[in-house]
Amino acid sequence: MAAFLRRVVRAAALDARLYEEVEADEGATGQAMAVVVLSSVAAGIGFAFQADYPVARAVYGLLSALFGWILWAGLTYVFGAKLFPAPQTEANLWQLLRTIGFASAPGLIRVFAFLPVFGVVVSAIASVWMLIAMIIAVRQALDYPGTLRAVGVCLLGWIAQLLLQFVPLVLVPALYGGEWR
Repeated sequence: MAAFLRRVVRAAALDARLYEEVEADEGATGQAMAVVVLSSVAAGIGFAFQADYPVARAVYGLLSALFGWILWAGLTYVFGAKLFPAPQTEANLWQLLRTIGFASAPGLIRVFAFLPVFGVVVSAIASVWMLIAMIIAVRQALDYPGTLRAVGVCLLGWIAQLLLQFVPLVLVPALYGGEWR
């Protein structure tokens, strides 16, 4: 447990060596999922107090984060390892699942999103921090020599994930004439 917590702290500290370490450690996939779940639970707790249906929102947040993690890793694999690889890129989906999962570590601070006024700031900081961690994770997992390609792959993956994950949420109520509450 102590080793896992050290990894989470190192991931949040943006330690590039940690991302190389979990990329190579096939046993770290479960740990990566645990980081995603813990980060999602933290967000669920932080945002639950802002919703009319806190339990439903928390459950949706957890399921959405898990699905988003798998989806983003898959998209990143396609964009980064297949469409825009560097000459030295050698990666598989499991490596990306591990590194991207640990990039969720900064999201643990979202547990404080319920705080009046500061909650918005905490959420913004967590989002930017997680994006930076994601860029580092992708750079390391895909063995990119620089950061610019990792930024591009992350942006492509993020846009595609949003379209695939959230457009259906907008369209479903429109299909039956209702609206989300």
